Amino acid sequence: MKRCDGLSGAPRCEILDVAFDPITMDEAVRLGMAQLDGEGCRYAVTPNAEIVWLCRSTEGFADVLNGACLVLPDGIGVLYASRMLKRPLPERVSGVDFASGMMAAMAGGDKKLFLLGAKPGVAEKAAARLAEQYPGLNICGTHDGYFKEDGPVVEAVNASGADLVFVCLGAPKQELWMAEHCSQLQAKLLVGLGGSLDVFSGEAKRAPEFWQKLGLEWLYRLLREPKRFGRVCRLPLFLLAALRARRKGD
Repeated sequence: MKRCDGLSGAPRCEILDVAFDPITMDEAVRLGMAQLDGEGCRYAVTPNAEIVWLCRSTEGFADVLNGACLVLPDGIGVLYASRMLKRPLPERVSGVDFASGMMAAMAGGDKKLFLLGAKPGVAEKAAARLAEQYPGLNICGTHDGYFKEDGPVVEAVNASGADLVFVCLGAPKQELWMAEHCSQLQAKLLVGLGGSLDVFSGEAKRAPEFWQKLGLEWLYRLLREPKRFGRVCRLPLFLLAALRARRKGD
């Protein structure tokens, strides 16, 4: 299985074939900001239990995740699994919070952000709201996620002079897209963030902080969107697989 040298330099914690960086949110933001001054383009991923589970049905997907310079645990299920496997990760590092930390650190500086993904008009709405939330944040361009050809998107990102790109195409599409096009992009860091643009634009509501602290954000989303029930059912399967891996000593 392919491995990438993570930005943290610390040994990664493998959970069902996906190797996570054992770092805190503050450390992740610090490393992400350092990459913006680094060499070449690299990508970061934020897998939750559902995304890790996709590795079982998507050939090569685990290699793509493990090829990221940052593999951040977005989801309480991943933390539970790490404890079951006696490889405890220090804390949850959600994609939305990591993105927020990066934007706060970039505000007022010379680094540029590009927003890619979601339905037409959503990225522009997110850009307007984020510009108000983070005064001095330089959002240099946007593009929706409903494109048929990759070439024009790559050209648009490069023409914008972006240092950081939030890639919000949903898993596994966004991770596969970043891995395929990273070498063609002049940005320094790409981050796969799923539906984050819907949250930043106000199109979707995130769970209140109370639910987040209890690790029940998934339940809040399920109550608001019952159609997610089938996806949530993968969580117990994921934890059961982690338990079996522990018994086998994997």
